[in-house]
Amino acid sequence: MKACKHRSIDTTLQLITKKIYIVWSDIRRRVVSLLSLNEKSAFDNVTHSRLLHDMKKRKVSRLLLKFIKNFLRNRCIMITINDYTTMKSNMNINILQNSLLSLILYLFYNANLLKVYDDIKLRTNFTNFMNDVNILTYEEFIKRNCRVFNEIYDKCKQWSKTHDIKFLMTKHKLIHFIRIFKWFNMKVDVKLTRHQIDLKSDIRVLRVQLNFKLKWAIYMHHVKAKLVIK
Repeated sequence: MKACKHRSIDTTLQLITKKIYIVWSDIRRRVVSLLSLNEKSAFDNVTHSRLLHDMKKRKVSRLLLKFIKNFLRNRCIMITINDYTTMKSNMNINILQNSLLSLILYLFYNANLLKVYDDIKLRTNFTNFMNDVNILTYEEFIKRNCRVFNEIYDKCKQWSKTHDIKFLMTKHKLIHFIRIFKWFNMKVDVKLTRHQIDLKSDIRVLRVQLNFKLKWAIYMHHVKAKLVIK
């Protein structure tokens, strides 16, 4: 499972950096903006009925749906506080975090949201690894990119209401990837539902620290800081 996870992370990072370099290679001066969103306790809030509905909508076979339904069935919870323990209660939400199957199931649960992120007209692309979603958009003006993020986020909020998923506003991050600093007005910020998202000069994406110029010195600095010298 760990090997699979590392491969997925590496692929996600490659997609992000490749897209940035493609935009930079264009004759037009464009800035690539990335908004990193975080879903709160993603696995814990998966509603079983909604998950099965989304899978059926995507024409998953009846036999496989029956298997998934049995996989989710008979889940219960007990809470212990000091010497007091509650009785068992059936659970109609959550999927196991230590199962490879759960990773696949969450992709189905997130499928409608991923359609929102990937919009040709808005020039947006997304990379997704479970509850970490990164939205990329690019244009000649940062203000335009910020307006796009607001539009996309409004649609995300609509999805969250139907799927009982909440976004952690305090963990959202924004960064603009630029080749030459003086080309753009870097003072533009993003406000999502009246909450200002602070602009970062480097950002952590799936365990890797990315600099706004894609210089890897910042990443090496973070790696060295974790080394224990004996």
